[in-house]
Amino acid sequence: MNTTYINITETTEETVTFLRIISGLLSHLEEPYLVGGFLRDALCGRATHDVDIVVKEDAIPIARQLALDLGASLVVLDESRRIARVIVGREFNVTGSYKDDWHIDLASLQGGLHDDLSRRDFTIDAMAVPLKAYLKSDWFSDLIDPFGGCADLKQHLIRSMGENVFKEDSIRMLRGIRLASALEFNIDEETRTSIKCNVDEIKSASAERVRDEFLSILALPHAVDSVYLMDELGLLSKIMPELEAGRGVEQPKEHYWDVFKHNLETVGAVEGLICRTLKEPWVLEAVLWNDYLKNYFNEVVSDGHNRLTLCKLAGLLHDVAKPITKTIEESGKMRFFGHPSEGANMARVALERMRFSSRGVQMVATMVDLHLRPGQMSDRVELPTARAVYRYFRHAGEVALDTLYLNMADYIAARGPYLKQDEWVRYACMVMHILSVGFEQQEVVINKGLINGNDVMGLLRIGPGPEVGKILNLVNESYVAGEVATRDAAMKMVNEFRGENNA
Repeated sequence: MNTTYINITETTEETVTFLRIISGLLSHLEEPYLVGGFLRDALCGRATHDVDIVVKEDAIPIARQLALDLGASLVVLDESRRIARVIVGREFNVTGSYKDDWHIDLASLQGGLHDDLSRRDFTIDAMAVPLKAYLKSDWFSDLIDPFGGCADLKQHLIRSMGENVFKEDSIRMLRGIRLASALEFNIDEETRTSIKCNVDEIKSASAERVRDEFLSILALPHAVDSVYLMDELGLLSKIMPELEAGRGVEQPKEHYWDVFKHNLETVGAVEGLICRTLKEPWVLEAVLWNDYLKNYFNEVVSDGHNRLTLCKLAGLLHDVAKPITKTIEESGKMRFFGHPSEGANMARVALERMRFSSRGVQMVATMVDLHLRPGQMSDRVELPTARAVYRYFRHAGEVALDTLYLNMADYIAARGPYLKQDEWVRYACMVMHILSVGFEQQEVVINKGLINGNDVMGLLRIGPGPEVGKILNLVNESYVAGEVATRDAAMKMVNEFRGENNA
């Protein structure tokens, strides 16, 4: 096979070492084959820790024994098709420490190898090589490629294996978009047409699988392009029908896009701010960024995904309720009263339908509910007061920082190409003030708080409960606002609270 046009890099020593161990443990089998995404990524020069192996025998007991041999975990993915996953954790160090988990998917061949490959989703995943052959430096000479996967790799194309691919498993439509984004490939025209003809089939996929693919798409760079592609192919309205009502809905003059496109563009603005990829340097220069924030947005918080991905999702949904709350006054002025709170309710319904974790639902709903709050905390002339900042951080809870960046992304996406440097810098400085004061307040309250919950309970002779937290918040709010400066003054305030309740 001529491989000169494919960006093959030498297989990493880590991968070879690991696969040599696996090959030894499977040496009793007739002929295990490496297949699918592992080979695709190897041919593209992409490192991966996901290994796909097909065997002629029953894969599940083989996987079970392999998990025992490696001290790994076993998950049966498909009992009827005999597919199982062995998850080798980071602590695995037979020959050294690995930075990430390894996933080994073992499947029983469905018929012969050619038949098995013909049932796969895309040509670039329909290749195979004997496991033992892969351990040789010239392994690509043994590559089995009956459907032109290498040619499509050369052309940077995602091409489906046939007309029934998406009927057999509709989640493959989303997977095609994810692959196109991850590999920076194009989906060929016939495959695009096939997706458009089969979009209704996505309803047959489980909510959990749709959620996982959708989040994986949002997690990738250039997520806004993928969301536009989903819309172009008809998938977005099937997965998030709540967005459809915003199409063509006009907004006030400061908005460049209609409601629908504004929601989509906000995904890109969130990513551009947090990943520092926006083209205009003056936009990023006005926004605080450091290692703490980088690690913060990389924190995995829900359904295996990080804060950045959930913030993109909140960007997609933040104005979802504008169409149903839109009113036009006699003067012609447009209003969208209550759209943040109504949008939060709609977001909850959408994400619960997709089986998001309760934490993920709450985080996104809170961001949607509070996405306008930072801009409403002052008159744009004076900076927000210490009390207003404290209340914002208390209400936003664990998504206080996330919502600040969503708010700025909303501002950027609203103006689009008409974003003006002086106005943006002024607005961003106001939001940075909220962030800075909020950081200081949290540190002061945590490290130098005048009283704690035990003090409140002891003085009022009450047990734990929401009343304690309410009183403590009022004291802390007065403390950061400079109205209470000593412990005695704080305790006096608690006593006054008791007197008001007993009056």
